[in-house]
Amino acid sequence: MVEVTVYSRSNCHLCDVAMAQLEKLSEEFEFTIVKKLIDGDAELENKYGEGVPVILINGTPHDFFRVDPERFRAAMANI
Repeated sequence: MVEVTVYSRSNCHLCDVAMAQLEKLSEEFEFTIVKKLIDGDAELENKYGEGVPVILINGTPHDFFRVDPERFRAAMANI
């Protein structure tokens, strides 16, 4: 099963939009979404800071700030 990880912050509008886009794409592709909040985690806050959301597919960085549906579809087609 493909795992899509989203590094996010609380009250992050861009993160909410990215999650909604991924949920919509989950109707086309079979994958699980794991949302990880970086709030309060010094290591993750240092790594991702204000660059969230960060989207990984099977642990590999894919997108940040937003989900590009066509780019996501192309990545999923190659898995």
